Amino acid sequence: MKKLGFLSFGHWTPSPHSGTRSASDALLQSIDLAVAAEELGMDGAYFRVHHFARQLASPFPLLSAIGARTERIEIGTGVIDMRYENPPYMVEDAGAADLISGGRLQLGISRGSPEQVIDGWRHFGMEPGEKETDQDMARKSTEAFLRLLSGNGFAKPHPRPMFPNPPGLLRLEPHSEGLRERIWWGSASNATAVWAAEMGMNLQSSTLKWDETGEPFHVQQARQIRAYREAWKEAGHAREPRVSVSRSIFALMDDRDRHYFGAEGSRAKDETGVIDETTAIFGRSYAAEPDRLVDLLKADEAIAEADTLLLTVPNQLGVDYNVHVLQSLLEHVAPGMGWR
Repeated sequence: MKKLGFLSFGHWTPSPHSGTRSASDALLQSIDLAVAAEELGMDGAYFRVHHFARQLASPFPLLSAIGARTERIEIGTGVIDMRYENPPYMVEDAGAADLISGGRLQLGISRGSPEQVIDGWRHFGMEPGEKETDQDMARKSTEAFLRLLSGNGFAKPHPRPMFPNPPGLLRLEPHSEGLRERIWWGSASNATAVWAAEMGMNLQSSTLKWDETGEPFHVQQARQIRAYREAWKEAGHAREPRVSVSRSIFALMDDRDRHYFGAEGSRAKDETGVIDETTAIFGRSYAAEPDRLVDLLKADEAIAEADTLLLTVPNQLGVDYNVHVLQSLLEHVAPGMGWR
């Protein structure tokens, strides 16, 4: 394991039992947690994107704010739903956020997840073409996004421009060199992992996957990662790809931890469900005392295959408690996993 980051869904609810009661709380606490994570020495701060939900939704203002407040930590998403995105506008937003952060953006994108509303992307003005599915639309948007990120000129300049132009066709600005190599695809199947490799994207594999073999989740996910790496090699890309997996991991250090997550250890097993009429397998949570936790994590084949581990955080328990969760893992678990 080379890099260790956190992944926040940015949930908020007006419940008096929540430490994150408004969208403002979710955004500002996300910034504070990223700053604290950098101070702890973590490698990455990643955020989920969900539309029509009491969660984080508009990533680029948040990523830009974190980029301006931090100096070293990677800043990313896991994932942006490409069914909703206008590729040219997204290229401009991403370029600006990456430049503000000094080239630390790690953008996870994907077809997206089950929605809060029916065909929510239609409300954003997005429509699949004739005989296209929403998955097809997401891939087409992704291909356009990647093409535009290359920085090649494609637009014919006006003969009487308002401002002087450089020679040749024009590209979108601001352009951030190197961002194209820091795009990740969130994959739930072996086939889409292979497609991501062919497209030259890094791989994000989450806490769920289509159940393709009936094997334990971490075994299936490890197979997916190996298929991705083989496809990357066959595609002939020059650079080494990156692969992340996400896990819910809690070191039981005190009574608070045992109160919140002690029961997770007793029911720690994979679960299955149906998403979009497809059977999905969901990975287990890990909660135990540090020594036991190291042993459990070393037996996770997918963690062993990945180079980056993203720790899902219970953001509604507040920044201070989440800093405690991350610090406990960094000090008492991560060294046993080979981090640093």
